[in-house]
Amino acid sequence: MSNINDLIIIGAGPAGLSAAIYGGRAKLKTLVINKGSIGGLVDTTREIVNYPGYIQISGPDLMKDFENHAKSFGVEFLKGEVVNVDFSRENKIFITKKGEEFIAKAVIIASGSEPRQLNIPGEKRLRGSGVAYCATCDAEFFEGEDVVVIGSGDQAIEEGMYITKFAKKVTVIVLHDEGILDCNKVSAEKAFKNEKMEFVWNSTVVEVLGDENVDGVRIKNLKTGTLSELKCQGVFFFVGMVPSTGYLKDSGIKMNEKGYILVNDQMETNIPGVYAVGDNRVKYLRQVVTAASDGAIAAVAAERYIEEINSFNSSVLQSDKKVLLLFFNAYLTESLEFSSLLEKLNGEKGNDYKIFKVDLASKKFLAEKYAVKTAPTVVVLDQGKEMMRFEGLTEKEKLEARFY
Repeated sequence: MSNINDLIIIGAGPAGLSAAIYGGRAKLKTLVINKGSIGGLVDTTREIVNYPGYIQISGPDLMKDFENHAKSFGVEFLKGEVVNVDFSRENKIFITKKGEEFIAKAVIIASGSEPRQLNIPGEKRLRGSGVAYCATCDAEFFEGEDVVVIGSGDQAIEEGMYITKFAKKVTVIVLHDEGILDCNKVSAEKAFKNEKMEFVWNSTVVEVLGDENVDGVRIKNLKTGTLSELKCQGVFFFVGMVPSTGYLKDSGIKMNEKGYILVNDQMETNIPGVYAVGDNRVKYLRQVVTAASDGAIAAVAAERYIEEINSFNSSVLQSDKKVLLLFFNAYLTESLEFSSLLEKLNGEKGNDYKIFKVDLASKKFLAEKYAVKTAPTVVVLDQGKEMMRFEGLTEKEKLEARFY
């Protein structure tokens, strides 16, 4: 496995795998670095019924299809955790927990999110000894026992119903008034009809009880302040997610106050060549289908960015001639006329200059690099250094006077 790549994708959930498929198909040397299981949180989902083309499929099976598809295009996978990055240069640098160093021209951040913790007494201490965050992973360990579920969103209620297949009873602790859940109506109706599910309203768990294993929880009623204890052998926390972006703290990537990455419609971050997709970015809907869409968009954007960089480096920075870097808009007649005029004048003067055209409609990186906002604009380069520039000149006399 080479340490130098065109594209590195951090994370192998549906967003990362989708990006890998598009990256591999574009003939980019693509490496996926993932610290967990392939598929991310989707790998723990027992049933998916809303992914187009699959009436019903398990999360692991769907993610295996994604993985095999990516591998069919030559994508490589590395089991590892990225702990440090350097995005300050054209070539991005990644350091793993094992000290391995990798380089890529572009990066797609798809590290997803992880369950949010309440950080109440007993939660951390008893994790793995009755405290759990994944029903698909751990529900079977509570066969015939009493379980508490904290939360009332889609994940909490749907996972709670799954736990009832194993547990004797599932008690859901809900912040809201009786009858009010945060999940979708269909799931709420099913949960209320489930004979093995009970609800404690207007309440929250303030402590997980037990010495070596969970044996109960302490509950606080939010209206009366009354504390009570409920015996149980397991506690499942479903109180939201937090983005897995801690390793990007000093990277220069712009994030919101919760740690979600800010991107535009092309999944571009504030740093050229760096993209963010899936559950670790700011977005309206976090589903497998939207994650896959994110990955496809980012990979195509990354491909065009890499192509732009490669073309510029080979045609401009390595040119023996001075270069006329022409920024134009292929949709504007004025730009096309200006391009023709520039080529004609250069030909009359013996083609002293090499003309490199940049369409502002598709090649954004170079426009940002040279702070060009209008077309046509010409930047004169000598061995990569800017000598002068001019904008919007369409008269031959002015053009001749400026250059010759």
